[in-house]
Amino acid sequence: MFAKTDRKVLFKSPPTVFTDKLISQEARRSKALEEQKRRRAQKFESSRQLDDFADLNLGNSDDDGDLEDEPEIIREGVSGFVQMVSQPVETPSLSSDAHSHETAQLGKRRGKTRRKRLKAKPSKWADKCMYAELLEMNEEAHLWDNHSGDVIDGLPRDLEAAWVAVAPVPTGKRCLAVTHQSAGIVGTSPNTTLRSRVLGKMLLPRFPSSLPPLTVLDCILDVNWRDNGIIHVLDVLKWKGQDVGDCETPFRFWWRDTRLAELPKPPVPSGNFSFTAPYTTADTPSQNAGSSSNIPTFERGRYRFPYPTSFVPIPYHTDTTLTSLSSLVIPMARSAREISVDIPVHVSPPEFTSHDMAVDGTHDSVASRSTASVIARVDSDGLLLYVSHASYEEGTSPLSCWIPNKAITERSEIPSSSEGHDSPLDVFQRLVQQRTMRNLHVVLGSQDSMDI
Repeated sequence: MFAKTDRKVLFKSPPTVFTDKLISQEARRSKALEEQKRRRAQKFESSRQLDDFADLNLGNSDDDGDLEDEPEIIREGVSGFVQMVSQPVETPSLSSDAHSHETAQLGKRRGKTRRKRLKAKPSKWADKCMYAELLEMNEEAHLWDNHSGDVIDGLPRDLEAAWVAVAPVPTGKRCLAVTHQSAGIVGTSPNTTLRSRVLGKMLLPRFPSSLPPLTVLDCILDVNWRDNGIIHVLDVLKWKGQDVGDCETPFRFWWRDTRLAELPKPPVPSGNFSFTAPYTTADTPSQNAGSSSNIPTFERGRYRFPYPTSFVPIPYHTDTTLTSLSSLVIPMARSAREISVDIPVHVSPPEFTSHDMAVDGTHDSVASRSTASVIARVDSDGLLLYVSHASYEEGTSPLSCWIPNKAITERSEIPSSSEGHDSPLDVFQRLVQQRTMRNLHVVLGSQDSMDI
C-alpha cells in the first residue's frame, strides 16, 4: 500500500512536462503577455472616450450654400399632440386566476431569494493574488536541438534581458494586506486586515499599521510572525487608491521599496496585549489565554506579537544575466535572511505617588515598555521570476514562475523520502550552468571562424 498523499505538498508539484511548442509554458506565457497588451491598449483607448466623439458632426461647410440664405424655421404648434396626451391609458384587468398565478410565482421567487441569501457569498478578495506557476524544466539531452540552435530546456529564452528575480522568498502564508479609512491616528487606530489568498477570508482581526488608507499589498505572513512581528511585502496592487498593478514589474518593485521606506516607524503595540501569552507553535494561533500553567518557564517572559508590525519588502534583482544568477541570486535563494526588528521588552514602571497619579494621568502600560533591536532569521523558500513587461495579474499566471529550494515528493510522511531528490532550484542552477557553457562554446566557435 502506498503512503497517503499530502495535499499541502502536492500543490507545488509540477504538471506533466510539455514538449509540444503549442501548449508549452513558453507559448502560454507569450499568449498571456499579448492578452495583457491588448487589454492595456483597450483600457487606454476607452479612457480617451473617443467613441463619444465618433457621431459628432460640425455641419455643412460655408462653401456648400449661399451665406445669405436664411435657415428654414419650422413653425408648428403643439395642438397636434394634445389628443395623444389627453387620452387615458387603458390598463388590462387581471382575472382572479391570473392574479392567483402571479401570487404563486411571487412566492416561489421569494423562496429562491431566501435560499440564495443562506449561501455564503464569495469574498471580493478571493483569488486576487498573482500566483506563480512552477517553472517547467527538463534536463533531457534530446531536448537540445543542435541543428537549429534552439534550447527547450524550460528556461525562458529571454531570461537575461526581460525578467526580474525575487530572492530569497521567505516561508510563510500568502495573503493580501488591505487598509481602510479610519477616523483615529495612523498607527494606533485599527485600519488593516489580512485576507487569505484563495477564499479572501480574514486571517486576523483588524489591527493598526502605518500604511496609508486604500492600499492593497501582496504579502507573505512570516511563519514566525508572533515572535518577530514581520510581514513580507512581495508586490503592490494599490497605494492610496492609486492603481499600481497596471504598471510593469520593475516599477512596481521600485514603488514598493520607496513608499515603504517613507513610512514612519511602527509604534509599540498597545498595553492591552500581555507579555505572558500562552505557548504556541509558529503555525497555530494562541488559544486558551487563561491557562498559564502549560507555558514553559523560558516562554513566560517572551513577548508575543498580537499582530504584525514590520512591513519588510522582499529583495528583487533586475540583473538576471547568467553570471548574476549563478553568483548572486541563486546563493541568496538558498540562504536565510537576517532582518533587524524592534521587539518590546518589559521594564519596571517608575514609582510615583497617588498625588502624581492625580496630577499626571499619562502613566500607562505603554510607558513601562521599551524596545530592543533583535536580529530575526528568516528561512528561504525559493526563488520567484517575473516577466519585466508584465503587469499584475489575478490568479495563477505563467508570467510569474516559482522555483522552490526544497525537493517535491509525493510521500511526505517518510522523513527520509526527500533525501537523494534534487530540488527545482538545483535543477535550475544546473540548467543555468549548461546554458552558460553553451553560450561560451558559441562565442569561441565564432571567434575561431573569424580567425580562419
